[in-house]
Amino acid sequence: MAIRTILTAPDPRLKKKSLPVAAVDEGVRQLMDDMLETMYAAPGIGLAAPQVGVLKRVVVLHIDREDTKVGPLFMANPEIVEASDEDATYEEGCLSVPDHYSDVVRPAQVTVRYLDRDGGQKELACEGLLATCVQHEIDHLDGILFIDHISALKRNMILRKLLKARKEKEREAAEGKPAAKAKDHAPAL
Repeated sequence: MAIRTILTAPDPRLKKKSLPVAAVDEGVRQLMDDMLETMYAAPGIGLAAPQVGVLKRVVVLHIDREDTKVGPLFMANPEIVEASDEDATYEEGCLSVPDHYSDVVRPAQVTVRYLDRDGGQKELACEGLLATCVQHEIDHLDGILFIDHISALKRNMILRKLLKARKEKEREAAEGKPAAKAKDHAPAL
């Protein structure tokens, strides 16, 4: 297993649509394992392959909260096959949009169909945090970030801050300054 670099917005690779996995083979399992290790190190509770620069329809999740104990889940080619009419609002964050959070409205319950780590087809009924996380990660596979679900004004403000932080980091690296310590924050999706 290896920790991979997580891309951050506004990297254009995050806006591309991912391709389906033909089969869950050893290469896909290695990608899943690397993604899980990367997600734990970040720390996060979900990660999609495009976030590590791989345009494949692969997602890993591990939700371990008082009210939700699920995971780790490995999903290849996940698709929502059913969604409730009822909505839920959850404050989302993202490893590709560090240190920014916003309320996002999504269906409260979904059923997801996917191939597991062994290539077996599964269906999983999701609600609460799990439903939000599954939808968030599947959005990544379609080139959609959680900030695409919020107002253009707030989205543009976040993107400007991320771009400014990236330029500052690049400038400091060019000047040979040590990297700033990451801020402590809650795990992101």
